[in-house]
Amino acid sequence: MRVLGIEGTAWAASAAVYDGEGDSESEDESVFIETDAYQPESGGIHPREAAEHMGEHVPEVVQTALAHARDLAAEDPTHEDGDPPVDCVTFSRGPGLGPCLRIVGTAARSVAQRFDVPLVGVNHMVAHLEIGRHQSGFASPVCLNASGANAHILGYRNGRYRVLGETMDTGVGNAIDKFTRHVGWSHPGGPKVENAAKDGEYLDLPYVVKGMDFSFSGIMSAAKQAYDRGEEIEDVCFALQENVFAMLTEVAERALSLTGSDELVLGGGVGQNERLREMLGEMCAQRGAQFYAPDNRFLRDNAGMIAVLGAKMYAAGDTLAIEDSQIDSNFRPDQVPVTWRSGESVSQPVTDEDEVQGAEATVTIEPDRVVKRRVPRSYRHPALDERLRIERTREETRLTSEARQHGVPTPAIYDVDPQEATIVFERVGETDLRGALTEQRVRNVGRHLATIHEAGFVHGDPTTRNVRVAGLGNDAADDRTYLIDFGLGYYTDDVEDYAMDLHVFAQSLAGTADDPETLLEAAEDAYRAVGDEAVLAHLREVEGRGRYQ
Repeated sequence: MRVLGIEGTAWAASAAVYDGEGDSESEDESVFIETDAYQPESGGIHPREAAEHMGEHVPEVVQTALAHARDLAAEDPTHEDGDPPVDCVTFSRGPGLGPCLRIVGTAARSVAQRFDVPLVGVNHMVAHLEIGRHQSGFASPVCLNASGANAHILGYRNGRYRVLGETMDTGVGNAIDKFTRHVGWSHPGGPKVENAAKDGEYLDLPYVVKGMDFSFSGIMSAAKQAYDRGEEIEDVCFALQENVFAMLTEVAERALSLTGSDELVLGGGVGQNERLREMLGEMCAQRGAQFYAPDNRFLRDNAGMIAVLGAKMYAAGDTLAIEDSQIDSNFRPDQVPVTWRSGESVSQPVTDEDEVQGAEATVTIEPDRVVKRRVPRSYRHPALDERLRIERTREETRLTSEARQHGVPTPAIYDVDPQEATIVFERVGETDLRGALTEQRVRNVGRHLATIHEAGFVHGDPTTRNVRVAGLGNDAADDRTYLIDFGLGYYTDDVEDYAMDLHVFAQSLAGTADDPETLLEAAEDAYRAVGDEAVLAHLREVEGRGRYQ
């Protein structure tokens, strides 16, 4: 099977030919890629200039790729004169810049009609995930997408790729570029920061993780201020990388912990950074997981990943009629029916163990108590790691007790040692909510969250792993639910923070529940009965921002 792929969401005018069977990577397959990347003279991307670049260079790269396809066809003994050089045409349908996508869509439709072959529309972000899954041979990995305009965590469940976590403001590459523009460096800024960081030392900068979501606006502002007050540029770049990439690595580990997966793949242009790959590999090694990063040519925007995923979709019969092939600049990854794969979702069965490795701590379970140790994370800079472990231990102690005082079931605290980042809790519940989801239990969670919000603080990480359930039966006593792990919590009166608590819970339901919509509706109904309706209204705003496009 020979497949032509065309990419042009923003930067890269790219065309590729995939020659293979569309299943896991084999020695017999090949991917030819021809790319002409848009390079702005100054600043970030200029949509009009990007579209002009696509209009000029997409036809050129497509012609080069087709010439390669004809050479492959000439060497193919099964190819007959008059047969088209490719079996189908695939293209980036979105997300991306509308004017660029329209040029790519027009080119794809034109080639498909010219050769009378099927047309396949590919989601650009899902392609970043699938190229890693394809090449690694992993069964059902979690994917960290780290690119210019995007930063999110994806996992497969119930026929879709679910967004498990995302940026709260801007893509990771764009965030770094904002800093480099501030200091007067030309685009792209990422490689320049990576190079300068090699000679830097650590500075204290903000670190913002909310469940499996993260924010870059605070650290970007702080980095600019540090530079303006005279800090060495190498030190600012070093600290910027250490914090930003540690945030991404932490949320990736949280996603592995939530879903029970032991496989992680990396996608996106920022994934070319050696320090990020080093952190992710070290984190996976520390928790016994497998990590895979594709070659750089498949990390930056490229048509090769479009052709490979397009081949899978074509083999599954997932093609488009010409009249139904409109582009979608807001094409979300969780809108894509995953027709080309089957098998188990990323989540694994919950097991009862004496020792559990979470996202940032090891939990030893004894008959009447639980000992939680925030073990050092070697991927983080030692100064940052020590600060986070001590701060989170103190906050967890304080907020667990305060939630209990307001009537929310939480474990009693028997002992705490902030310097050793260790807390001894009462043992509560029989299992995580992840393994015992019912409407009543998620209603309890909605009510508990409303209660602590009314008291002026947030949980910070209310996933289905951080709720304990009394039993597995149907008795009322079995429905008792406990909130645990307040380490990311904090005091606040901001409706945005309260809405984010609910958003984190919703994402965890999407990643672990068979019927997340019904369960979330039950949780929101319970929240509404106790909490502020304005929080739910703001949640709709959060959900509508489309940060993970």
